[in-house]
Parts: sequence; structure tokens; C-alpha cells
Amino acid sequence: MKVTIETSARHIHISQEDLEILFGAEHQLTPAKDLSQPGQFAAEEALTIQTEKGVLENVRIIGPLRPRTQVEISRTDAYKLGINPPNRESGDLDGSAEATLIGPKGKVELTEGVIVALRHIHVTPDDAEKYDLKDQQMVSVKTGRERGLIFQRVLVRVSPNFAFYMHIDTDEANAAGISGPAEGEIIIE
Repeated sequence: MKVTIETSARHIHISQEDLEILFGAEHQLTPAKDLSQPGQFAAEEALTIQTEKGVLENVRIIGPLRPRTQVEISRTDAYKLGINPPNRESGDLDGSAEATLIGPKGKVELTEGVIVALRHIHVTPDDAEKYDLKDQQMVSVKTGRERGLIFQRVLVRVSPNFAFYMHIDTDEANAAGISGPAEGEIIIE
């Protein structure tokens, strides 16, 4: 069973409250590019992530708005920032790393919210049934490029709001020699 692998670069999901602190009252995200997941888009807005030991500038916000602000970075980004965020599923933020977000109108001090996202596959319920996949299941995915490898412990996430794609971060893409969409083979263990 095949899945398209996409690279998910560092990005920020943001709440309305934090958006208004960073960009001004009643600010709304400006869609710049639609993403593969239905309803999601890269916004024109970007922020600076700052810690005591490092800075990442021009980090894109992904819309739509979320109930809670979340920063997803790679392990290499974490080294640059001098922090040790946990590897987590998106939305699992309790006890995660802290950072400051800086926008044109203000700053937001996140006491938690920075993670390295688990590699994962977005799956519709129909595809889950077709391929015998379960929500929260861990599978492996084999790539066949010149630097082919097997990604282990890939989280399956099932929702009617998803499209069938696998997401990895930039470190993982670089390790596998993936520079654009690639094909992977799902291995159920």
C-alpha cells in the first residue's frame, strides 16, 4: 500500500488571542497557499521564534486558527534554539518546550507549546477501512530513493477531515534524500 510523503517544514499553528497580540486587534490570517490537507493553508504571516540561546526568523503560520498556539520544529531547529522539545503528536502540548513568539505588534511568551511532531500519516476513514489501518496505530513506511530507508513508528491519524498523506520533518526528509513529494510503502507490523 502506497502513500505520498510530504515534508512539513517548521511552522506555527496559532490561536486568535495570540494572533491579535502579535499582529493587532481583529487581525485575520491571509491565505497564501493551500496545503494538501483540506482547509489548511500557509498564511502570508510569519513570526520569529526566540529562546535564551537562539532565534528562528520568518517561520510561517499555518491556518486555520487553532484553540491553542503550537510550534512544530525539527530536531536541528531545536539545537539552534538551545531547547529540547518532546516528540509528540500534534496537539499534545502539555509539558512541552517554551519559546517566545515575536510579531510586528507584540510578543507571546509560550510556557509550553513547542514540539517536534511525530512523523504521521493522515488517513480518511474510507482509506483506513480499505487498508486496515486504525487511528493511533504505529506503522513503518519504506522509501525507495537513492538514500532509501524505513521510517519506523509512524503514527496513523484517522479523520474525515484528512487527505491521505504522510508528513515528515525536514531532518527526516534530508536523511531520506526527499526534496519534494515522494512515494512510500506502508508496512503494517
